Amino acid sequence: MHAPAALKPPAGARVAIVEFEDMECPDCGRANPLLKEAAAKYKIPWVRHDFPLPMHAWSFNAAVNARWFDTKSKAMGDEYRDEVFASQISITTPQVLAQFTEKFAQSHNVALPFAIDPQGKLTAEVKTDYALGQRIGIEHTPTIWVVTANSKGAPFVEVVDRTKLFQLIDQALADTKSVAPAKTAHK
Repeated sequence: MHAPAALKPPAGARVAIVEFEDMECPDCGRANPLLKEAAAKYKIPWVRHDFPLPMHAWSFNAAVNARWFDTKSKAMGDEYRDEVFASQISITTPQVLAQFTEKFAQSHNVALPFAIDPQGKLTAEVKTDYALGQRIGIEHTPTIWVVTANSKGAPFVEVVDRTKLFQLIDQALADTKSVAPAKTAHK
């Protein structure tokens, strides 16, 4: 691991799930409902990082699209990701992804611009996530961690067996029980 500092919960959280995902990855699609359930059940942050694999034809575009929906609302961006994962099998090409994205936007009464990322800002954000994943040493998607702030246990644990996700979160919560959440710095 080359950059473990990235594996911390957001300010104010004791425990979080951190994931590096590729929206065209079938295993990421299988993991998505479980991660969504865990974040909701435990009321902990789920930090999603884009790690579009080069061999996937449309995953990079999907990540940029999700970032565009994030600009409308984080909830809309997350819903787009969830729906892409749920519809993965039918999204076979970048053109089909574009049609899917247009339908998603219409169903949310949002007009897609002719160019989603004309300045390349969203593309740069996806590339920044990918570079972070490379610094950490990501070798597969999904790569999932349960991370803690000021834990008496391990500061981060990779979730290798997803059937143990809830057990790992329970342990992280127990390890941080006496710890006050990290405060955000005031400027």
